[in-house]
Amino acid sequence: MPGIRAPVNYSEEPDRHPALKINAKQPFNAEPPRQALVSSYVTPTEFFYKRSHGPIPVVDDLQRYSVSFNGLIDKPKELFMKDIMSLPKYNVTATLQCAGNRRTAMSKSRTVRGVGWDVAALGNAIWGGAKLADVLELVGIPKLTSTTPSGGKHVEFVSVDRCKEENGGPYKASIPLSQATNPEADVLLAYEMNGETLNRDHGYPLRVVVPGVIGARSVKWLDSINIDSQVCQGFFMQKDYKMFPPSVNWDNIDWSTRRPQMDFPVQSAICSLEDVNVGKYGKFHLEKEWSAFDPNITEKNVPVLSLACLIAIKGYAVSGGGRGIERVDISSDGGKTWKEASRYQKPGVQYVTDDEKSDKWAWVLFEAEADVHSNTEIVAKAIDTAANVQPEKVEDVWNLRGILNTSWHRVQVQVRHSNM
Repeated sequence: MPGIRAPVNYSEEPDRHPALKINAKQPFNAEPPRQALVSSYVTPTEFFYKRSHGPIPVVDDLQRYSVSFNGLIDKPKELFMKDIMSLPKYNVTATLQCAGNRRTAMSKSRTVRGVGWDVAALGNAIWGGAKLADVLELVGIPKLTSTTPSGGKHVEFVSVDRCKEENGGPYKASIPLSQATNPEADVLLAYEMNGETLNRDHGYPLRVVVPGVIGARSVKWLDSINIDSQVCQGFFMQKDYKMFPPSVNWDNIDWSTRRPQMDFPVQSAICSLEDVNVGKYGKFHLEKEWSAFDPNITEKNVPVLSLACLIAIKGYAVSGGGRGIERVDISSDGGKTWKEASRYQKPGVQYVTDDEKSDKWAWVLFEAEADVHSNTEIVAKAIDTAANVQPEKVEDVWNLRGILNTSWHRVQVQVRHSNM
């Protein structure tokens, strides 16, 4: 299309942060270290996970770039960036999460197919752009429309990006028209991320952001938008990103029996600890406890007769569909006993579910401390405002594509005596 192109090879890839954990080089897929992920409420752009299916598109002439609107509408239309940027701009804080987040842990139960994501295939950003509901009004579709006069019920987004799954064709996905035309759904045609122009990895010059829905529906590098009577028939809507029971395998799968996955279930993960952690019996913990009784005790003269080490537990929790996080439970004994973690979003602002000051499309960060006496398993599980809770075992949600692993997140901690 004019102004933007999909390269035929990977010779024009953008620069990326060296700390990213690369899961695939061509096409490029990478996530940040889990500890870095929760260092701030808004994920820095360079640490936001990168998900691509082919070479990253290149914009040669922004003035010539446009998005065409076709399908079941009165009259096809072409909009340029100046047309979209002339509409009211909205900033929406929203977490995008790959459907395959935590796939690596699921593959340890049984083999699955897909990129081997750890717990950081997600990020929370401030997206800036025009609401899709406003844009669709420009092409003759009023707000809160569920069906156009000619029978359009779905909005399909087509990318400039070319991918092998589409036999060299474009990546595409769709959402219901009723969602697209609802201003409260906050679906954006975004041209900014974290207050800056979108970078190439994240969809420059224009992408869709569909809050509360798996990241696969937030199509980047927009080429066209089509109004259709049916759900998008592309590969990633029809033969991928569908949730199958554990009994289905590659020999008996029937893709037509399942709907495309949209909302993400409730999810949480611990990010301050790796999968195997070594904690030393804690002098600092003893100093803090003993000094309450004797102010003369300092770190230098605390006896190494520790009974426990103090473990800091930090992570994220998020649910789809705009549902807030009602609670995050932490266990330091593998799930036998639990205590509630504290939850927060923006520093200095109390997080209250469904409060107007809280970002309903964004993750919630949590933190807690645990006294660990011996080798143990730290566990986190979240509950959203609809009382949905993470399932206990990964085996219960195992599926052949390794998507939506929302089982309890577990990390192992080994405690050793300190010789210092």
